[in-house]
Amino acid sequence: MKNKTCIDKKKRNSNIKFETKRCILKNFYKSSKISKTVSWNSNLKLSIKTNNSNQFVSRCVFSGQKKKINNLFHVSRLSFLKLARNGFINGIKKSTW
Repeated sequence: MKNKTCIDKKKRNSNIKFETKRCILKNFYKSSKISKTVSWNSNLKLSIKTNNSNQFVSRCVFSGQKKKINNLFHVSRLSFLKLARNGFINGIKKSTW
């Protein structure tokens, strides 16, 4: 499990510099104020796959699980319950009926 999280971290770190370029190209493509040729060229550059474009798996920070992830805290459901029970997450506590 730890090996897969390390691989995922390496992929994310190597792809950081390309993320800003992708965001700029997406904004050019979606903008209506820019000419059609510029938006078409930005769409063309977005569609070309580079070697550094990787699919990322969102994993839990603590356990490394890839299923049932809470996107707000980036932890799995079980880790979230443990943290909430112990009071490590401010404003959240386990409710009892």
